[in-house]
Amino acid sequence: MNGLPLSVMARTGEMQRLAASAQNDRVLVIIQLHGGNDGLNTLIPINHYSQYYNIRPNIAITDHGKRPYIPLDSTLPEEQLAGLHPDMVGIKELYDRGRVGIVQGVSYENMNGSHFRSRDIWFMGGSYDEYLGSGWMGRYLDHLYPGYPDAYPTQEMQDPLGLEIGNAVSLAFHRANGIPTAVSVNNPQQFYNLINSVGVDPPASVADTHYGHELQWIMDIEKKSNQYAGRLREVYEKGQNSDVQYPEKYPYNAPKRSVNNPLAPQLKMIARLLSGGCQTKIFLARIGGFDTHASQVEDYDASMGTHAALLYHLSEGVKAFQNDLLRLGLEERVLTVTMSEFGRRAASNGSWGTDHGTSAPMFIFGSAAKAGITGTNPDLYDLDRNNLRMQHDYRQVFGAIVQDWFEAAPEAVQKTRFEDFVLADQKLDIIGNPVLSTKDTFVNSRFFLSDCFPNPASSLTSFSFRINQKALVKIQLINAQGKVVKNILRGVRNPGEEQLTVDVSELTPGIYHLLMQSGSFKSNKPLMIK
Repeated sequence: MNGLPLSVMARTGEMQRLAASAQNDRVLVIIQLHGGNDGLNTLIPINHYSQYYNIRPNIAITDHGKRPYIPLDSTLPEEQLAGLHPDMVGIKELYDRGRVGIVQGVSYENMNGSHFRSRDIWFMGGSYDEYLGSGWMGRYLDHLYPGYPDAYPTQEMQDPLGLEIGNAVSLAFHRANGIPTAVSVNNPQQFYNLINSVGVDPPASVADTHYGHELQWIMDIEKKSNQYAGRLREVYEKGQNSDVQYPEKYPYNAPKRSVNNPLAPQLKMIARLLSGGCQTKIFLARIGGFDTHASQVEDYDASMGTHAALLYHLSEGVKAFQNDLLRLGLEERVLTVTMSEFGRRAASNGSWGTDHGTSAPMFIFGSAAKAGITGTNPDLYDLDRNNLRMQHDYRQVFGAIVQDWFEAAPEAVQKTRFEDFVLADQKLDIIGNPVLSTKDTFVNSRFFLSDCFPNPASSLTSFSFRINQKALVKIQLINAQGKVVKNILRGVRNPGEEQLTVDVSELTPGIYHLLMQSGSFKSNKPLMIK
C-alpha cells in the first residue's frame, strides 16, 4: 500500500492456521472415467504428431479434413502444444474462458493393469504394494467430521458427507473402521421411495461373532440411509437448475449403446442438490465404457465411434454443468476433476482399439482451476514397452486439491496419506483463488485487441489482434453514435496474432471505437481521428 509491501495473512500467521482448521463450503466433484481412458486420442501431442500417427494409424485423429483435432492453445511452448479430440468443443470453450487445467502423464509407479486393483489404488490413496481397507476421501471426511456416523446428521451438517452416484459405495469413501462416509443414490426421489417401501424392525441385539459384526455393519448403513433419505429429497425438491440445456444424445455416428449421455443427468442432479442447500463435500459421478480394446473408433472415420461419443458426453456434460453452476451463483464453490484407473497403450491394436496402458491426462474444471497445462506432451519416441512414461503421481493431484482447494490443515492432509506429495519438490500448482483469480490475464493473453498506433491518427493507424481458435473475426470502426462507419475485417482466421493497418483519412475528425468480435469474445479500443 502506497508503495510498501504488505502481507495481510502470512502463511505462518495465526489467521492462516485458523482458516486452515475451519470448514468451508467448497465442494469437490470427481468424474470417474470407468475402464481406462485413452489419453492420446483425448489430448493429441502436436509436437510428436507424425510419430503419434505412425504408431496408431488406424485410430489416429487427423490434423486435416472435416473433423481434425482442435488446437488447444497456440500460445503454449512447443512441448505443450496439444489438440483436443474434435468432439471436445465444450472443453475447448471452457479452456478459453480460463476454466480448465490439465495435468499430463498422471499414474502411479509400477502401474497395475487390473481394472479392480488400479481403481482400489486410486481410491485408497496408496501405492502399488499397499492394501488398505479405507479410502482417502473417507479418511479425510472422517477427520473433518469427527464422531461420524453416530453424531450425524447435525444442525450444522444435515447431509451425507459424501455422495456417490450409483448403486454402491466404492472404497474411496470407506473409513478406517466402520461404515462409509457416503451414501449412494441414482435419484433422490427414488432413493426416498426405496427406503420407505422396504424394511422390517431390526433385531434388538446381535451376537458377538463375525456374522453379528457383519449384520451390525449392514444395519448401521440402513440406519444412516434412512436418516438421509428424507433430507436428500427435501433439498432436491427445494433446488432447481437454470435454463441451461444438458446434452442427452451424441449427435453423430456411434454404436447404439454409446448414444445416450449417462453423465449429464448425474451432473444436473448434483447442481440441483447444491442449489437446494445440500452441504455434501465430495460427489463421485461415473461414466463407463472406456475399456476400448476393440471398436474404439469407426473403421471409416477415426474421429467417430465409441470413444468419440464418450468424450462428447464428458465435454458437453461438464460444459453444461459449469454454465449451470455459474447461473445458479455456485461456480466459485465447486471444483470438478476427472480420474481413470489407467490410460491406454501408445500403439493401437489390430481391432481398431487400444489395450491397457499407464499414464493419461487429468482434467480440472472450475473457476479455481489454474488454467493451462501442467507437464509436457508424452514423448512418443521414449516409451516403456509401448507405455507412456509417468510424469505425475495421482497423489500429487489429489494432494494439491485437498490442501489448496479444501484448505485442509496439515493433520487432515496426513489422514489422506498425501503429505509427501505436497512438499516443495512434489507440490503441483494447479489450484487458484476462485474469486481473486488470474482468469482475465489468462484470457486476455489469448484473445486481445491492441491499442491503435498512432492515436490520434490522421491518415494511417495500425493495431494487432490475437485469437486462440480458428474462428470468424469481425472488426469494425464505430462512431460516437454507435454507427458502423468502416468494416475493417470479416473472415475466418487461424489461431495466432495478426497486424492490420487502416486508412482513416476519409473520416470526419472525432472519437471512434475499434470493435472486435470473435465468437463470444468482444473487445474495443478508442481511436481519435484528427
